[in-house]
Amino acid sequence: MQKLLLVKYGELTTKKGNRKVFIKTLCKNIEKKLDGIEYKIEQNLSCMYIYINSSDLDLVLNKLLKVFGIHSIAICEKVNNNIEDIGNKVVDILKNKKFNTFKIETKRSDKTFSINSLEVSSKIGGYVLKNIKCLVDVHNPDIVVNIEIRKEGTYIYSDLINGIGGYPVGIQGKGLLMLSGGIDSPVAGYLSLKRGVDIECLYFESLPHTSIEAKNKVLKLAQILNEYSSNIKVHVVPFTEIQEQIYKNSVDSYIITIMRRMMYRIADRYSKKIKCKVILNGESIGQVASQTLTSMVVINEVTNTPVIRPVACMDKLEIIEISKKINTYETSILPFEDCCTIFLPKHPIINPEFKKFIEIEQKFDYEKLISDAIDNIEIINIKNEKNDLL
Repeated sequence: MQKLLLVKYGELTTKKGNRKVFIKTLCKNIEKKLDGIEYKIEQNLSCMYIYINSSDLDLVLNKLLKVFGIHSIAICEKVNNNIEDIGNKVVDILKNKKFNTFKIETKRSDKTFSINSLEVSSKIGGYVLKNIKCLVDVHNPDIVVNIEIRKEGTYIYSDLINGIGGYPVGIQGKGLLMLSGGIDSPVAGYLSLKRGVDIECLYFESLPHTSIEAKNKVLKLAQILNEYSSNIKVHVVPFTEIQEQIYKNSVDSYIITIMRRMMYRIADRYSKKIKCKVILNGESIGQVASQTLTSMVVINEVTNTPVIRPVACMDKLEIIEISKKINTYETSILPFEDCCTIFLPKHPIINPEFKKFIEIEQKFDYEKLISDAIDNIEIINIKNEKNDLL
């Protein structure tokens, strides 16, 4: 037995001349998600229909609810374009539901159908009243039955399941996400995916100062993000020697900001190497010393790649709320330190002097260290399977 799912695009319908490209990308992303499942897709500029086996319904819905570009999903029925078939199917649907009041909403895109939308709603409402004990309420009904009359048939549904919206992943190209084990950067990754940016992740590892558990924590966060993408790789940067040289040559209060400048240099060069258009991170204005506007200016000076900060103007509670919604929070708060926290000074500088950084960075050959680090990056393909990393 088959089920028919109606997928509505939402924001994609605003794209006018580019709509076909957006819908094509969405379709490809859905096909990736449904790999291994028997299905058939029919699409047009207004919506998409997916035919699946009834036994796969819950599995398919769970997958589609993590696909960006989908505004809503309805489990619907398809009948021939005649008023009797439509009326009988609506009655069949409502017989299995508990309600006291109802409303019929009709859209008639097939203008060759002889009855207009208001007349269809009126006639179908009459079918319902004759067969089910209930009342019409056009203002605040317990249930709304939607009827969409198209050339290929009439689609009927009563419940819309909200999708996660946004743009299809990949429509905007790739970005390089600086992924730490904290709360903010996974949320930044999620929000970037929502705007159609396909992401690859850059993680800075500083063994033995950081642990294998810290790395596995980041990989687990990447796995969660991959449920919304299916394309994520994690690029692990060996950062130990760079970090130790900073610690040896810098005054305590400047350590974190210099470290961020080195990270940005690596991200800038590596993003070009793997053809990412932007750098993405979880910086939030004023949240820590390296995220004051003055510090951001000093740090940003080392790159000419655009830097996108999706959570820049959110407060911590807003970021935490999203992290809980996308299921990264519990992993992010696991107590394994990353390289941004192991050498954290007691009093980091919040209004740094630019000339001071030049003076400190000239004390060691960071260019060679950066080149060596990039040459030895480890690339990990994140799979859809949920492995127990911690």
